[in-house]
Amino acid sequence: MTLPATMTAIEISAPGGPEVLKPVIRPVPQPGPGEVLVKVTVAGVNRPDVAQREGRYPPPPGASDIPGLEIAGTVAALGAGVTRFAVGDRVCALVAGGGYAEYCAAPVGQCLPPPDGFSDEEAAAIPENWFTVWSNLIDRAGLKAGETVLIHGGSSGIGTAAIQLARAVGARVLTTAGSADKCRFCEQLGAERAINYREEDFSKVALEATGGEGVDVVLDMVGGDYIPKNIASLRPDGRLVFIAFLNGPQAQVNFLPVMVKRLTVTGSTLRARPVEFKSAIAAALNERLWPQFAARSIAPVIDSRYPLAQAEAAHRRLDEGRHIGKILLTI
Repeated sequence: MTLPATMTAIEISAPGGPEVLKPVIRPVPQPGPGEVLVKVTVAGVNRPDVAQREGRYPPPPGASDIPGLEIAGTVAALGAGVTRFAVGDRVCALVAGGGYAEYCAAPVGQCLPPPDGFSDEEAAAIPENWFTVWSNLIDRAGLKAGETVLIHGGSSGIGTAAIQLARAVGARVLTTAGSADKCRFCEQLGAERAINYREEDFSKVALEATGGEGVDVVLDMVGGDYIPKNIASLRPDGRLVFIAFLNGPQAQVNFLPVMVKRLTVTGSTLRARPVEFKSAIAAALNERLWPQFAARSIAPVIDSRYPLAQAEAAHRRLDEGRHIGKILLTI
């Protein structure tokens, strides 16, 4: 395959709102050792992209400054030592940056063939959300059958993945969302109870739903004033896992319940973790979840699609918070 010298990509021209996302011409990246070059057909839009756009989440050293953490497409070139894929193979991949572009280099261990029967759009909606949810709900929190989890932001890309993954392992699911329509959607997706956080106190509902005992796990991307309520929602030996802080990372917290209830408070980010760490997650997903994707017992939820040149409009929709599921850029 003859590669072009240049490509269209979306650049963050300066920290700010969606209007700072500008189409530009960039050199086509070259795959390094252990990497494949992907001709991108679809890229996912995620909250970390917004944080990067606003100047709050710079790419890790060595990563592209182009936003975009997940892609799907076809292999266009192979880096040294890559034998797992061939040019022309369809893949989806988790990347540390560079997804909003016509071509993107990806570590081979973070690439997977799309699940059987999946379109590129569906495949592109998997990596960032499902890698994150698996790493935090399963690997860090140890969620298992029979336990109860409270998932915040249930109608988001992360939330819709977390609801399905928790149900797949046999857990009870409570979730929060910001409207009656979003709550109904979350319950149709598998949540036992969706709590409208604008009208109800989620910690009180969580305790009521568990007979006063509390939930086993809380998955939180909100932070701020949710932090003490999360602690109140947990049962003894419960686990609180942070994956983002949309309302800020600070709160005034009484830590006595953490000690008395023997709680575990943890959290993680995925983008800066080593390739080996993310490759291990990819292998686990391929073994444990890919058959379920192929059977359609679980599936990414797609909200909307925008052409690459309309990345600004895609970010505006994400900022408005009216979406349910994943926003995609098509190329």
